[in-house]
Amino acid sequence: MTVITHNRRRSRLSTLIDQPGGVSAGAALAQAKANLAEMAERSRAVIEEQVAALAALRPAATLEEASRLLDQAYDHSSAVIDAAGPFDLKDLCAAAANLCDLIDAAPEDRPFDWRIVTVHAQALRLLLTLPADAVEARNQVLASLKDVLKAKAPGAAQSD
Repeated sequence: MTVITHNRRRSRLSTLIDQPGGVSAGAALAQAKANLAEMAERSRAVIEEQVAALAALRPAATLEEASRLLDQAYDHSSAVIDAAGPFDLKDLCAAAANLCDLIDAAPEDRPFDWRIVTVHAQALRLLLTLPADAVEARNQVLASLKDVLKAKAPGAAQSD
C-alpha cells in the first residue's frame, strides 16, 4: 500500500490572520460610527425624496395600472427602510414596513384603497418633522398605522 503525503503550505492569508495587529474592536466601531455620521444628511435627503415620491402617486384607473403603482409605492417604502435603517430611525422604518405589509396583503383582483398610501405618506412626513424627543406623538402615529393594518389586512397584523 502506498501512502501519499502532501507538504501543506500555509497560505499568506492564514499567516496574516494569526499575527497580532490591526485595529481594536472599539476603534473599528468608532470609525464605523464616524463614517456613518457622514452619511446621515444624505440619508435624510433620500428619505424625504422617497416620501415625496410616495405622496405624489395617484390612484390608478385600471387594475393593471394599480398593480404598477402599488409596486412603485412598495419600492418607495422599501427605499425609506433602506435609508432609515442604518441610522436607527425605527419609527420611519416601522411606518414604511406597515405600508409594505398592507400592499403585500392587498388582493390583486380588487381595487386598492389608495387612501392607505396617502395616509402613510402623510404619517411619514409627520414623523420626519417631529422632534426626536416627541416619543409619545411618534408612538401614537405608529399605533394609528397599525390600526389601519389590523383593519385592512387582519392576517398581516403583527403582535407587539
